[in-house]
Amino acid sequence: MAVDRRIPWHTAAALVAAVCAAGLAVCHWPVLDAGADRLAVADRGWLLMAGVLATLTWASSALAQQGAVREVLPAGRLVTAQFAASAANHLLPAGLGAGAVNLRFLMRCGLPPARAATALAVKSTAGAAARAVLVAVFAVLCPGVLRLPSVGAGKLLAAGALVAAVLAAAVVVTGTRLRRWLADAVADVRAVHASPPRAAALWGGSLIFAALHTGVVIAVVRALDVPLSAGAVALAYLAASSAAVLLPTPGGLGSLDAALAWALTAAGAPGSAGVSAVLGYRLLTVWIPLVPGLLVLAVMVRRKAL
Repeated sequence: MAVDRRIPWHTAAALVAAVCAAGLAVCHWPVLDAGADRLAVADRGWLLMAGVLATLTWASSALAQQGAVREVLPAGRLVTAQFAASAANHLLPAGLGAGAVNLRFLMRCGLPPARAATALAVKSTAGAAARAVLVAVFAVLCPGVLRLPSVGAGKLLAAGALVAAVLAAAVVVTGTRLRRWLADAVADVRAVHASPPRAAALWGGSLIFAALHTGVVIAVVRALDVPLSAGAVALAYLAASSAAVLLPTPGGLGSLDAALAWALTAAGAPGSAGVSAVLGYRLLTVWIPLVPGLLVLAVMVRRKAL
């Protein structure tokens, strides 16, 4: 009797995630080592606060994801999935890693693929809107902090025309299928907002998520004794994270780093201090939880929770 020696795809995916975790740790060890040296002389109290805030971001992400669907999701697995998704997000650009993990999780919870994709789109839109609201608030509270480069009217018109052309082409190509998907998406959005607790979870979780990441940067800046006000740091981070979306890289690595370092320097921080702050923020939100997050992802895949 022949024996099937094929490795189940769940096991293979788990092994790939574990290998990626080890490879990333080895490849980026100089960054981890340099960041640890810089943070070794920082204020421990502020660093502890930054670490606590970074940990709470997974719970706030889970809250927003629960608010984006009508069904009740298993709370423990939902938070664990957000931890795993945050690690997967640093393997693929433009949020594809986190999106794939959350899509698989929602489907495992019984949502059809179309509704699961809609839930992710609703959560993503709410997150962008929440960040825009916070940018507007801090821009009013801290006028003149950031001096953004001027963009000509011709470039703005060209960009707008390009976006309009892409949208028009998508409508023409997809036609009925797109209209059906949009109708289903609108129905889901209405259902979510018809329930005040769900709407509060969606928008509250999205605002808290953005605020917590902002708090991490502020706490790291305080730990490194960088001479910037909390409002200026908040505006610098929110503007940088919004701008980094335009250049999709895995987890914003590179694009967010450069944008945030520039924004902190433009707000008045010394260049070296701005780089150290970015490094500290990345260590707490990316590099320290990355390997554990990928291992959790591997376990979830192995146990068919994803």
